[in-house]
Amino acid sequence: MKTRELLGSVSTSDGELTLHRHDQDFIIEIDRHGLMLSRLHGSEDDLARLALEKVQRKGPLKVLVGGLGMGFTLRAALDAVASRPGSQVTVAEIYQAVVDWNREHLGQLAGHPLDDPRTRVRVEDVRACVKDPGAWDAILLDVDNGPDALTLSANQSLYTRSGLQGLRQALAPGGVLGLWSAHSDHSFVPRLRKAGFEAEAKNVSARSVGKGARHVVFLGLRS
Repeated sequence: MKTRELLGSVSTSDGELTLHRHDQDFIIEIDRHGLMLSRLHGSEDDLARLALEKVQRKGPLKVLVGGLGMGFTLRAALDAVASRPGSQVTVAEIYQAVVDWNREHLGQLAGHPLDDPRTRVRVEDVRACVKDPGAWDAILLDVDNGPDALTLSANQSLYTRSGLQGLRQALAPGGVLGLWSAHSDHSFVPRLRKAGFEAEAKNVSARSVGKGARHVVFLGLRS
């Protein structure tokens, strides 16, 4: 029987953040609640792909990824803007440890996206990155388990009406907000619309092979 190997841990205001390896899998948890499992990243890929397909602006894009995780959403965003020379993708990660783990243990999982010259890393809360109006063509948020399934208390304000309105203001006209959720939430699309977005929800597979659990990507267009 394979045992779990602890690769790193750090204390946070929401509990102990840990990285484990179990056989070929890597697991990130906080206070023993699962945040990410390396074999389940199809929906993180779809978050970037679906959102960036809806961006209406032509030419190079400025993309903000909220939450580095294991780098899958960042990698998918870099791939999605490959045909737009001059694009930049900024990833905001609140924990320095997660950035370090990607460089030391996890980089190969997503093709070392932190080493891509188009990547910019900001070690801070994503809310600090959305204060300037019209700064981003796309904002991709994978910072928690969903708008009403929070494991990090600080994320709650992002999903309120005023928080969503702030995210909309941070988008350029024709920009897109993409939000990842582990669960469906029938109240969230109306909440996005009340915040001024043209909104929809997409059911996607947790696995890249299209089998198993289903997750949700919420999309909001600033028309």
